[in-house]
Amino acid sequence: MATDRTADTFDRRPDPEQLLRQLDAQERQLIHEHLKVFLGYASGVGKSFRMLDEGRRRRERGQDVVVGAVQWNMPPELERLIQSMEVIPLKKVGGGETMDVEAILGRRPQVCLVDGAAYDNPPGSRNPKRWQDITELVSNGIVVITSLNLQHIEERRDIVKQITGKQATQTVPESFLYAANEIVIVDVPPELLLERAGGPDAGDAALADTQRQLSALRELALLLTAEVVDKQLEDYLLAHGIDQRWGTQERILVCLTPGSNAEAIVASGKRNADRFHGEFFVVYVRHPQLPEKDEPGLQRHLEAAQQAGAHVDALDGDDPVEALMDFARTHRITQIFVGHRRKNHWWYRLVGGPIDRLIRAAEGIDVRVFPH
Repeated sequence: MATDRTADTFDRRPDPEQLLRQLDAQERQLIHEHLKVFLGYASGVGKSFRMLDEGRRRRERGQDVVVGAVQWNMPPELERLIQSMEVIPLKKVGGGETMDVEAILGRRPQVCLVDGAAYDNPPGSRNPKRWQDITELVSNGIVVITSLNLQHIEERRDIVKQITGKQATQTVPESFLYAANEIVIVDVPPELLLERAGGPDAGDAALADTQRQLSALRELALLLTAEVVDKQLEDYLLAHGIDQRWGTQERILVCLTPGSNAEAIVASGKRNADRFHGEFFVVYVRHPQLPEKDEPGLQRHLEAAQQAGAHVDALDGDDPVEALMDFARTHRITQIFVGHRRKNHWWYRLVGGPIDRLIRAAEGIDVRVFPH
């Protein structure tokens, strides 16, 4: 029996590229089940203690836990935790020491605790970086619980330097975090961290600046974790063939049209994206009959949006609604901002009479209409 396909119905059968992405996501899901990262926004927040304490609790529950690497000159409370667990001695290589990956693989524990994922290994080691040692353990089926500071993430070094004036030399690629199935922010208020570290006294001129730096680092770590969780969500949805209509972060999409009050719409979208620490997208749907007089204004608005930090894109498609919704679903948009022009214009077919069609198609996405 034949059925008509209405204008409000879109073909959602997966294309070959979508199937490949789903297979890749399923493979990543298998890897993700073996890595947990305790992330600190600054030194001294207690990430090593949290890592070792989890190892202790797992051991008490009957899991086979070993310590693969810990930091030097540990405080007494951490030494007491380590004394209750099996420690695999570090391996001497050249003039330094490195985690003994061969010994750990031969021992084959269920769980391995590795402190300081960003350490560089001495020349001649099995792997140049400790995070690569961790990756090798994970690929061999060993659960690894590790610790990492925000300043040691390669892609975040520049912004951390802008905040603190200091730049780490030993780093871990951000992709390492995306390979974790769980990230735990070890979060303490900046005031408590200053008290632990014996920072500037109250009233000291440096106190306010130090607190500002720590607050900025704390916010950066929380935003990074949200991004990682969102990517993990995307992998999970892909791996299980679930339609990706939502995410953990706000994603604002502004649709520009000729003659619209673009400045106001872009400004509103930018404010909302900043308020929720979300992503900001600005798009327009190409149309072959766009009047020449409208082109300069549209281009000017697109350049302004790009300067405001938006991801700018041009969409193609015979059906503007479908092109817009395909983009929204692919990028897991949570809010759509559009202009509503009350006249017979090509864009009126999208946001004039058929505005209800856009709203129905945007199930699960908020649509905000700006009359002009």
